[in-house]
Formats: sequence, structure tokens, C-alpha cells
Amino acid sequence: MTVRLERRTFSMPELGADNPLPMVGSPPENPYQISGAIPQEIIEGSLYGNPANLYPYQGQDGYGREISDRPQGVVVLENELLRAVFLPALGGRLWELFDKRSGKQLLHSPDTIQFANLALRNAWFAGGIEWNIGTRGHSPSTCEPLHAALVRSPDGTDVLRMWEFDRLREVVFQLDVWLPDDSAVLLVAIRLRNPNTFSVPMYWWTNAAVPLTPGSRVVVPADSAFASNYEGGISRTRAMDDGGVDCTWPAHNTRARDFFFDIPQAHRRWILNADEDGDGLAMVSTSELRGRKLFVWGESAGGHRWQEWLSPDGGRYAEIQAGLAQTQFQHLEMPAGAEWSWVEAYGNAGLDTGLSHGAEWNVATQHAEEKVAALVSEQALEAARATAAALFGLPPYQNVLAGTGWGALESVRRHNRNIPWVDEVGTPFSLESITPQQQPWLDLQYGQKFSGAATFVRGDDWGELLTTSGGHATVHRAVQAHASGALEDARALYSQSIGEVPTAIAHRGLAILELGAGKSREGLERYRLACEVEPANVELLVEAVTEAVGRGSAELAIGLIRRAKVGDLRKGRIRLLEAQALALAGDSAAAAEILRSGIEVADLREGENAMAALWRQVIAGAPVPAEYQFSMHDAEQS
Repeated sequence: MTVRLERRTFSMPELGADNPLPMVGSPPENPYQISGAIPQEIIEGSLYGNPANLYPYQGQDGYGREISDRPQGVVVLENELLRAVFLPALGGRLWELFDKRSGKQLLHSPDTIQFANLALRNAWFAGGIEWNIGTRGHSPSTCEPLHAALVRSPDGTDVLRMWEFDRLREVVFQLDVWLPDDSAVLLVAIRLRNPNTFSVPMYWWTNAAVPLTPGSRVVVPADSAFASNYEGGISRTRAMDDGGVDCTWPAHNTRARDFFFDIPQAHRRWILNADEDGDGLAMVSTSELRGRKLFVWGESAGGHRWQEWLSPDGGRYAEIQAGLAQTQFQHLEMPAGAEWSWVEAYGNAGLDTGLSHGAEWNVATQHAEEKVAALVSEQALEAARATAAALFGLPPYQNVLAGTGWGALESVRRHNRNIPWVDEVGTPFSLESITPQQQPWLDLQYGQKFSGAATFVRGDDWGELLTTSGGHATVHRAVQAHASGALEDARALYSQSIGEVPTAIAHRGLAILELGAGKSREGLERYRLACEVEPANVELLVEAVTEAVGRGSAELAIGLIRRAKVGDLRKGRIRLLEAQALALAGDSAAAAEILRSGIEVADLREGENAMAALWRQVIAGAPVPAEYQFSMHDAEQS
């Protein structure tokens, strides 16, 4: 087995700078209202741990759709049977898993990496295997660099380690990856550590994008699933008869759908995708990773459009996934000081399609079970677990990439306050990883005067440090209070900060509070004032105009756009908002002219069908162009 560090060129857009506005609003993935004939465990888990916001993270929405060649550092693990390629700078994504025996890529790995608005912080891209922590949705770290290094095991095997501090749940996660000689599976050991003196809601799902062909079938040891259809709620369905459709054939599904399979509690945990030759990815794990899921975009105009949008010329794909809970609507309680770990294995089970693709589901699952056991036995996974336990605390011998500096800042904060923290021997958070994003906060920890920051932190002790400074410190105290739910304190501090140093963030914070209190007129006026303070802030403009349009104030929306001093970063989004505002003002002809001229909104939200809806409103009778069809709901299809 060899491990190599390489530079490869990818066709991709620039990610761009983080959104300067604090994420104090509701997350994009709102909790479902689950009821009915659903196990109580799922219902209770869906009510627990849903975050009010994603603070202190900031959005990642500065990208466009202009593609160019960009070099990326990759880590390659290879033996006689498999070749795995990782992208440490992009969330540690396992980008390729090539099976040498079949000559096939087991993952959907398109030639173009295209960012789109599907993640909790906005930016996401299709392909490979990603690691999702924190809460429902694609992880806050999915488009950020992870710390990466090489570790050498006692038997001389090189191990790729990646780790980071999750700021939402305040836990440390770690992945150790190795590929033994002659192994038909890639092994990934994952460790989560909660250093806090309190329990935290925990969520983990590993998502694998797999090629979707007409002959692809997903096999999993379950007869039924809990299905959602992006219209609210979930319901139990039979895997082989979901409203007359055998959902285990991804290409047969007519609409976007999630299937969370109801695997018997004591059964071995696995799911696999097999093409018309029986080849494809098998995801196998130790028992801690309980859930298994199939996601399909569906065979609709919107489903096809989304796949073209995410993977230009990259072909179609489905996702098979594995998680800690039975469904993605649940969080689990991770006790104070707890450490959780498990092992995942990936390889090609090589099925006999005469058995796996036949009409008898029991025959298919039994055959797949046997092939999975031959690929990686339960004993082999338990041995890998023991190996991982011995690896976790070993120090790296070669650094590959520095992740964010937030873990290093957290380490300093906790040591200064004598707050429990993780042992950093295996996962060092070096001060060398500190960047200008963290530097003002590090200076504050060392007793220096706070002169402002473009990033945000949370915690009562930060608030105490900030009280020693006025001006820009006051607005940060206001944002912290806002994020924590202390709304009256936030209101007072926002107002105080405006008297000290007027900022767009303070006016915007008051706007959100006023709108949340049902005061539309006052809230929109605050947005106007915020845009007046920062007329070149494109993210603020988009947010303010979106609220104005949504609340029926076409005059304000059009006025904000016309007075703005922004560039082209969000040209498509702003043009769409302008068309919506014109339609709201009764000028359907002007709105139609904008639509006919062509709009491309780089950060279109998953399932957002605003362009098609507006087209139907202002260009009655003409079919909606295919490039405007993004619906994931049956009722919205043209």
C-alpha cells in the first residue's frame, strides 16, 4: 500500500469569501413535524436538538458558475485492488474510489466541481463521499479545509488523518483512513469527542454519491423504509412497492425522495449500489452507524435539471448514506465528556445480477449479504476497530494541510478559562493555523483591546471579555445575545452600538428582531438603513430585497436595487429579485423581459422553483424553459 501527496487540476469556480452577515436566523433545514404510525424513537429524536441557528458560522455564498482550472492538493491511497483519492481542502471529501478488478469508479466523481446552495452554509458540490456532522443538512465543514496529516501505525502502515473542531456542537471529529495491502475495502475510522461538561445533540451521516445507470439497483437488508418527499412529514413504505414503484431501482423513481431503511436492530449494517454488471459501492460499518438511506432526484424535469446543474456533463447519480440515527430527522444525545467511534468500509461486493437484480427481494438481499460478508467480514471490521483504537492517539509524523484556526482559538480559550478540552496529541490544533479570521479574537484572549472582527464567536466568557471594550465590541455582544435567544438584550445592545459606531450589522439585527415581532414596516425600514450604511454589501442587499419582496414592498425592493453600489457577484440573484419586485408592482412586461433575457442564479436553493413560478405568473401560456425548472415537488412540474 502506498500513500502519495499530489497536485491535481480541477475545473471549478472560485469559492469566494464568506458572507459577512452572522447566521442568527433559522437554519435552511427546518425540522419536520413527524407524527402518525412512526416509531416513538424517531418522533422524539426529531424534536430534540434542532438548533435555532447556525451561529457562529457564516455563509459560503460568494461563488459563481464561472469555471476555470484550479489546482488542488489530493492524498492518494493505493494498493493492488483499490485507489482512493481524498480532497482535504474541500471537507476531506473521498472523491474517487477506483476498483482495479472491475476497472470502474465506484463513486460519482464528475469532471467539474460545481458549487451550489445545498449545504447548511450554502456552498456544496456533488460527488464522492462526504462527512456530515452537527445537524440535518450538509455539514458546515463540507467546503472548508480539514486539518490533515500522516500517521504511522506500529506495523509501519501509513494512515491519513483528518480532523476539525465543529463550532456548532463544540466537539472534535477525526477520520483515520487506511488501505491495507491486498485489502478489497478502504477502511475509515471515525472518532467524535465531546470535551464539554454538558451533553450535546449529535448528528452524523456519511453520504456517498454513486453512478446512476438504468440497471443500477440499491440493495439493503430491509423490507420497508421511512420515506420523505420534500413536502413535509415521513411515512412508512415498502421498498419494493412505493406507490407502485420499486424504489430500489433509483432510475424508476419519478420524484425526489428519501428512503430511510428500517433495518432490524440486530442485523449487520450495510447498503450497496450495483450496476447492470453487479459492480458498485458497498458501504459497511460497525453497529454504531445504525441508519441507511437512499436519496434520488427523481425522473422529472426538475430532477434532471438539478443533476445537470450540479454535475455539468457529469452524468446522473444517486446517494447511499449511513448515519448514527435511523433517520436524518433525529439527533442523539452525546453525554458530557463522551467519545464515540466506529469503523466504515468501502469496496465492490461484485454481485451476481441474476440473483441481485431479480424479482425476489429476499433472494437479492440474501445474496448481497453473502457477498458483503466475503468482501469484509464482521470479524475483520472488529479487528479494524481495534486497530483504530490504537491509532487514534498517535501523533502525526507529517503535516499535509492546515485546517481552520478555530480549533486553535478554542484550545487557547479553554486553557485560559480552565475549561475541559481534548487531548491534542493525535489531533494538534497549532497556533500556526490562526489566520486573520481568528486573530482579533486571539488578541482579545491575550488581553489586547478589541478593535473589531469580520467573524463571530459565541460563549458567555467571550461576552465578558468584550465588555471591556466599546464600539465594535458592543455590536458583537448584541449578535451573541441575538444568537443565544436573549432578544431583549440583543435589541438594547444593537441600539447602544448604533449610538457608538453605526454599522449595517446592527441595523440588520434590529430588522430581524422587528420582523420576528411582526413589525414589517419597522423591520423593512431597518433594512433600508442597513443598506444605506453599506450600499456595496451585496449579501445585505440580497437579504433586504428578499424580505421586501416577500412582504409585498415592491417600491422598497426596487429602490434598494437602484441605489445599491454592488458588483456582479450576485447578478443573477439580483436580477431575479428585480423581476419579482417588478411583477409585484404590476409591471409584468418588465419582469417578463428580464426572464426572457436569461437569468442564472448561482446560489439557487435546493428545490427553489422561483423562476418557473414567476414565468407562469408573467408569461401566461408559454411553457417554462427547461433551464428554469428546479422543482422537487410533483405539483410544481410543468
